[in-house]
Amino acid sequence: MNAPIRIDIQPATPQLPLADAQQETRRVVDICNACRYCEGFCAVFPAIERRLDFSSGDLQHLANLCHNCGACLYACQYASPHPFEVNVPRSLARLRGHSYEHFAWPAAWAGLLRRQAPWTFAALSLGLGVFLLLGTLHGGWPAAGSADFYAVVPHDWLAALFGVLALWILLSMGMGLRAYWRFIGGRIPAGQGAPAAASAAADALSLRYLDGGGGGCHDTDDEPSGARRLLHHLLAYGFAMCFAATCVATFEAYGLGRAAPYAWNSLPVGLGFSGGVMQLAGAGGLLRLRLLRNPQQGDPAQRPMDLCFLALLLATSASGLILLGARSTPAMAPLLCLHLGIVAALFLSLPYGKFVHAGYRVLSLFRDALERRRAPGPALGGD
Repeated sequence: MNAPIRIDIQPATPQLPLADAQQETRRVVDICNACRYCEGFCAVFPAIERRLDFSSGDLQHLANLCHNCGACLYACQYASPHPFEVNVPRSLARLRGHSYEHFAWPAAWAGLLRRQAPWTFAALSLGLGVFLLLGTLHGGWPAAGSADFYAVVPHDWLAALFGVLALWILLSMGMGLRAYWRFIGGRIPAGQGAPAAASAAADALSLRYLDGGGGGCHDTDDEPSGARRLLHHLLAYGFAMCFAATCVATFEAYGLGRAAPYAWNSLPVGLGFSGGVMQLAGAGGLLRLRLLRNPQQGDPAQRPMDLCFLALLLATSASGLILLGARSTPAMAPLLCLHLGIVAALFLSLPYGKFVHAGYRVLSLFRDALERRRAPGPALGGD
């Protein structure tokens, strides 16, 4: 019989100190190493079994290798109310939360990860203010029916502003990923990099480990479902299509001399519309699942980070689709500034929000692929 659906409306929970989170995770993975009932569920348990002891880097590697499908929580014979109170998803989620903050760059900005709601609001306010000001300075709102976005905010201004933001994202996230790879003891043996990278890319792009023990994730009760995996695919590939639409539009403008606005049946509009619908469905569905998730599955302290990120993605796709539908009306100019402000807020928050988990997870998948390619031998020790 299914457990009742629970709405996760708990107040903000303080983050467990790093030393306590590491100690609890070591206790849990030692029990898992003795039990081994869940070894076929995902990559985490075989990675545990390859080790005799666990360094801090090993624990972070395992934490970001976990996709929080919840299968082990529902299958575990030592979960609460057993005295051992084993909860692998929560233990690893706590360490993931620390990794986001520990590897943030610059380090002085790491506190933004703990103050996610105020930071998101500040980024949104700044983005909206900038684009409303730019639209006013450029000469006000164009006449109805023009559908020309660049009559409100010139293309060169947009390219310069978002180009700077993109470079900042690449720099800050690149520094964080570099520090994370060193911390988990990442090393690439000669001749192993390319095949391991291909394996990790396939696992990441297919979201292989969101399949849980074979039936999907446990999002709301003890029945597995493929909904979370599907929604992640919609969100990720919808985001990619929106980015592709921007790239194609830039190429048409500068490479082919075809100025915007583009027709409904053009490639930029087709990609943007399809990507926006996919992103809207994915973000909305994941937001619903996050609110319904069993509170035992994950770290309550990360709830604001999860919700703020999904809300920004939802607002980005919704405002973009509304703008596309109203681009030939008098509402186009204010809607454009609203949409661009939300997109700017999303860009500003990417290095200091939930988005960073994707990079750490891919690196952990890469390290796991390297480990799996090693010749059979004794179990690994902490490194």
